[in-house]
Amino acid sequence: MKIRKIETIPVQVPIDPRRAIRSGRGSHTVSPFLLVKIHTDEGFIGLGEVSCTPAWSGEDQVTAAHFIEHFFSPLLVGQDPTRINALLPQINKCVAGNPFTKAALEMALWDILGKVAGLPVYQLLGGAVRDFVTTKFSVSGVEPAQAAAIATWAVDQGFRTMKVKVGIEPESDVARVRAVREAVGPDIRLGVDANGGWTPQIAIQTIHRLLGYEIYFAEQPVADVDINWLADVRRQVPIPIMADESVYTLQDAFAIARANAADVLSVYVGKGGIAPARAIAGVAEAAGLVCTVGSNLELGIGNAAMIHLALATSAIAAERFPCDILSPFYYESDLLTEPLPIQAGRAMAPAGPGLGVTLDDELVARYRNDK
Repeated sequence: MKIRKIETIPVQVPIDPRRAIRSGRGSHTVSPFLLVKIHTDEGFIGLGEVSCTPAWSGEDQVTAAHFIEHFFSPLLVGQDPTRINALLPQINKCVAGNPFTKAALEMALWDILGKVAGLPVYQLLGGAVRDFVTTKFSVSGVEPAQAAAIATWAVDQGFRTMKVKVGIEPESDVARVRAVREAVGPDIRLGVDANGGWTPQIAIQTIHRLLGYEIYFAEQPVADVDINWLADVRRQVPIPIMADESVYTLQDAFAIARANAADVLSVYVGKGGIAPARAIAGVAEAAGLVCTVGSNLELGIGNAAMIHLALATSAIAAERFPCDILSPFYYESDLLTEPLPIQAGRAMAPAGPGLGVTLDDELVARYRNDK
């Protein structure tokens, strides 16, 4: 079997304005993605997606399509798509950086391999270590009353764990968390996510203030410019620190472990693919740390890849630190013919080989944005 061509489709999907994300990195109301289809000469098609929000990924639809057309396609066309371990080093050597574009190609290769083998991706990774993936909700960094209303809605849907976006301004951050805790009561697990929006001093002070509202983790309290900042915060607060924006590569994971800078690593399929995320989880496990799965509000393809990863990876402590597999609660559509089996608080793998998803051509055409 050989790769025949690689097709790219730019789409843009609005987020429900009632739950649009505001965080320490800014606001997020519309998500641009580049869908990727790897076509083979035997009729198999592998699906992937590039997250193209530049403020987060540093990549956009133009850069992703450019590198795929001019660099990755010439490299991959004519090669056997099932030889993932042989192809990934070539992909990484061909273009420096651009992990989100590479992730889409890697997702699509796993999708093809699963379809050829007649197995879901989680089985290719060694089989499930859990029956479903526990998930949490993310409450936007809006005004306290609105945040409380969003949190109440999430509890009504069935979520038992959530995180509140902070890192915007300390006083409003505290007021927001207070309002959410008062709205959801004492039985809902609550964390905070600053998206790197605090300085180390402000992070330490604010986290201590938030302890009165029974938060049980703080995600990326400081910017990802210096691992020592993260380590300083971790030494001076009594709750687990989760690294997110600080973890892109295997080397990042090693550095965090050596510096004792975090208790939890948030791994992303979008930051390079399934295999790189598994490698980071392996480093965490060897260092006595645990992982969760983070999100950039992926569409259906990316969510499916995240579910397969979390189902098959023991270092992902989804029961203690639920994963961010929650896009169906934000988007108008995930562009799939069949919705993923994602409920409030839990996600399961779709039936079928590979990633187990099929794009809805009519929905793709509706949200296509190169017209």
